[in-house]
Amino acid sequence: MNDLPMRGRVALVAGASKGIGAATAEAFAAAGAAVVLAARDTAALESVARRIGASGGNAIAVRTDVADAESMGSLVDRALEAYGRLDAAFNNATDGPLPAPLADIDTGEFDQGIATNIRGTFLGMKFQIPAMLRSGGGAIVNMASIAGLNGTANLAAYVAAKAGIIGLTKVAALDYADQGVRVNVVAPGPILTHHLEAAGAEAQRLAGLSTPMRRVGDAPEVAQAVLWLCSEQSSFITGIVLPVDGGQSAGNKPPQMYRQGQPMPRPAPDMAGGT
Repeated sequence: MNDLPMRGRVALVAGASKGIGAATAEAFAAAGAAVVLAARDTAALESVARRIGASGGNAIAVRTDVADAESMGSLVDRALEAYGRLDAAFNNATDGPLPAPLADIDTGEFDQGIATNIRGTFLGMKFQIPAMLRSGGGAIVNMASIAGLNGTANLAAYVAAKAGIIGLTKVAALDYADQGVRVNVVAPGPILTHHLEAAGAEAQRLAGLSTPMRRVGDAPEVAQAVLWLCSEQSSFITGIVLPVDGGQSAGNKPPQMYRQGQPMPRPAPDMAGGT
């Protein structure tokens, strides 16, 4: 078995400063790829690059605004200057307003969410695809969410943006399916990133109970899904949406079922999420 399945490959991760992006960058490096890290937070990017270097990997940090065409074009140019090719990309950057009912969302913050998510993903692919074609092909994974499939209250900008990313991905997959570039989407459910960590234990407990697996995922679990979609193991897969959601997209799994005409007993403590 090849312990470094991506040796000799070059991977780009936009939104690599923390969370799922950083975990995915480290997963690419652990698989042998040279990694180009992109985000607006240079200090955080350099910290990820140092971790990769300390583990024997190879990474460079490039400050990037994903919503700016010149910045995204320069990012891909830096990847080609540093490593001579581009084989894989993960478009993970996101931004947008805090949760609120649709009519209460600030217009400028809504626009920022659309610009970062939809425009950023479009610009990523616009410059990544030609570079991959010159390298003989490649694989792109875009970050969506289960919320882009099912909708979530109080997240109008986020849901619209993630649904748009899914649509963009399907079109890109069709456009380049016969040219050696595969394009797919990951759609996570609740994942323990800095946002959920900051929300505290109760938010994490409730998020876990929302999944049939009764737990939240972690960033490395999403990273491994991205790595697989960029690997030769998924060579006949393009245009799909891969949920990483503990079973949320499969349907509902009530913590306790009732029988018609019979009273429902009180749940046991573990079924209620207690101790």
